[in-house]
Amino acid sequence: MDTKEQVLKDIVKERYSKIAEQGKAENASSCCGATTSSNKVYNIMMDDYSQTDGYVEDADLGLGCGLPTEFAKIKKGDTVIDLGSGAGNDCFVARHETGKEGKVIGIDFTPTMIEKARTNAEKLNYNNIEFREGDIDNMPVNDNIADVIVSNCVLNLVPNKKKVIGEIFRVLKPGGHFSISDIVLVGNLPEALKQDAEMYAGCIAGAIQKNEYLKFIEDQGFENITLQKEKPIRIPDDILSKYLTKDAVKNFNNSSVGIFSITVYAEKPGVKTEKPIVKLSELQDACCSPSSGCC
Repeated sequence: MDTKEQVLKDIVKERYSKIAEQGKAENASSCCGATTSSNKVYNIMMDDYSQTDGYVEDADLGLGCGLPTEFAKIKKGDTVIDLGSGAGNDCFVARHETGKEGKVIGIDFTPTMIEKARTNAEKLNYNNIEFREGDIDNMPVNDNIADVIVSNCVLNLVPNKKKVIGEIFRVLKPGGHFSISDIVLVGNLPEALKQDAEMYAGCIAGAIQKNEYLKFIEDQGFENITLQKEKPIRIPDDILSKYLTKDAVKNFNNSSVGIFSITVYAEKPGVKTEKPIVKLSELQDACCSPSSGCC
């Protein structure tokens, strides 16, 4: 990892350690929770989880930019990995879908977030969720583990997005898939937004062009790439004014540059092998009948 990548990671880790201690309202009134709050409350990026099955209020820090679990096609018994799991909200929603038969793994590189998520899981007595500390561009899981991967407004924070997408491919089972919500750009941001480290931690300056993002996914070998949802993001003027002059804010708002939240779905090629479910009665009939002599 080069020095610049490490510096950006350290910035994000430090900022999100502080965010872990903030309330949802404070995070929602800023840009992904990472910048100084606007003087009005704006839900700049987040979607409302409150009516979603499995939602846990204590785990909702208001940091997402979509509802990837809504589109993730999670089935009972699936193993699901959440990248950048934060306080655990998407993991708890995923657990509702995968059931007690499945398994959910949350990965986050911020120790404070891991601690908060584990506390939430223990309160709920969820034994099939675990939270692992680590980078999502070098995931602490083996190959071909996950049926489904979800992530909510996290890849934009990682300097080497191509490497993360390669890791997603590695840990998915053949035939597995992901549904990821993220921030992308159409057109070029003003340099002041790109260069500001705090804005990087706030999701925007770390975002890449939409076409480049989708090309990374295609080049990795994923199939059936689908945009499940797309919505424009407008940064309020009183936040933009931290970085731009009054005229620059006006020009930015009137330009063709767009910031979007997208939810992307894609599949790893191959056929998922499922373990056959054998009923006890079938085993008894096959082996343990009085005439079989095998028991």
